Amino acid sequence: MLDFICLGSGSCGNCYYLFTEQYGILIDLGIGIRSFKKYFREYGLSFNKVNAILITHDHTDHIKAAGAFSTEFHVPVYATEAVHAGMLRNRFMQKKVGAAERHYFACGNTFALGPFRISTFKVPHDSSENCGYYVECEGVSFCLMTDAGSLTEDMARFIPLSDYLVIEANYDAAMLAGGPYPMFLQKRISGLNGHMCNEETARGLAENLTGRTKKVWLCHLSEENNHPELARKTVENALAAVQDRLNEAFTLEVLKRKVPSPLYHLA
Repeated sequence: MLDFICLGSGSCGNCYYLFTEQYGILIDLGIGIRSFKKYFREYGLSFNKVNAILITHDHTDHIKAAGAFSTEFHVPVYATEAVHAGMLRNRFMQKKVGAAERHYFACGNTFALGPFRISTFKVPHDSSENCGYYVECEGVSFCLMTDAGSLTEDMARFIPLSDYLVIEANYDAAMLAGGPYPMFLQKRISGLNGHMCNEETARGLAENLTGRTKKVWLCHLSEENNHPELARKTVENALAAVQDRLNEAFTLEVLKRKVPSPLYHLA
């Protein structure tokens, strides 16, 4: 059985854990190392079952504790050459990933880790590079795409292939425009290499979801420029028009920024 937990989703820290009884992978480790260890213990999980860390990109809220954890437990960290270089330059990542733990792939490649088959794809963002992950394990497919300025054709093709999908809905356009952020920051967020708004995510899901997908989680919501219920309603309204082609058991959830999710059994 494949299980999933979100340990944090937002600018304060991102961390996702996919695991079977014998093998586990983290996607990003941007929460503090003490919080991460606390959450793991509360779930009754073993650090020794974390076999790899996959990094989407080199912004601090996705990598903060990756070096500390990989060094302490000798866990390999997988990222592109550009992202590894960006992590080494990031002055907010105090403990770096050691040379022995650095493993490289080219974005667009597919590789295997234990029972997981992992396909990678480019995601537009203002980082050194940004990769999404499509993970297949025991007949179940899981996809994560976050920190995306837009939904590209390369990203969109994985949506109908996914049984389970984590996708960014970062901001509400009206809240961003009427909020406290200066114009340069608004332009960065709303640009093609920034973040996706609720409406863009809703439109992308409505255009690409099929009856295969059982669950979608909205992730990386802005604390200042979004609200969980607003994001949910925006997506639900768009999906209402395509309800006839969705899975009968389809559900939509919003991941919390600072509170770990329940443990989800993916089947």
